[in-house]
Amino acid sequence: MNATARYKEIANILQVEIASGAWGVGDKLPAEPELIKRFEASRTTIRQALAELRDAGLVQMKHGVGVFVSPPRVVKRLDSRERLSRARRERNEGAFLAEAKAQGFAPTSSVRVWFEPAQDFAELFGIEETAELCVRDRVMRADGKPVMLAVSRLPREITRGTALEEVDTGPGGAFARLEELGFELTSHEEIVGARMPDANEKQMLELTSGPVLTVQRRTYSNGRLVEVNDMVMPGASYELRYTWDAD
Repeated sequence: MNATARYKEIANILQVEIASGAWGVGDKLPAEPELIKRFEASRTTIRQALAELRDAGLVQMKHGVGVFVSPPRVVKRLDSRERLSRARRERNEGAFLAEAKAQGFAPTSSVRVWFEPAQDFAELFGIEETAELCVRDRVMRADGKPVMLAVSRLPREITRGTALEEVDTGPGGAFARLEELGFELTSHEEIVGARMPDANEKQMLELTSGPVLTVQRRTYSNGRLVEVNDMVMPGASYELRYTWDAD
């Protein structure tokens, strides 16, 4: 096993132990000499493994004191009316970027775009099963840690030949492009659930245990459904918030 694989293997073992409760929040991990002996690894390899845990937000390193388990980062999802507002789009603050700005984490994402027949989504969109959808598949990260999988589907009747079919949709994101195309966004509906993750979700979100939260957001333009966005978030690291006026 090469050195890179070795430190990642050690980091994964320690990550599983932290997730299982072997060490609680604030607990000090074993000192370097103990870890060197336990894993029969060099000091450099152990330090690389601990740095991997630090970069994932799992531990804090206190110089001359030790390495301690960090409290889990909880991304607080802004109220939908605020996070999806036109004002935020005009400031180029898409929903995830708005949460990053409010909570002080570094946001990154990777995007894939492809096309597929509507099939199971045909009835929802009111189109033929053979009609094409544009699929925008994203992995959202906070400080390098994956915190959300988001798969948006839009009819290609709307997206064909536009920036909506590019990896980078430009300032203000997909919603800004929809409105530029004449699709004024008039309402959103969110359906929230919870379940255990499948194997792909566990891998993509780097999960070792626990459920995921699911949110399907349906976005309408004057009664027409223009986007369905299916989101999956680790239950332990995401907080959903909703507010509304009392009757």
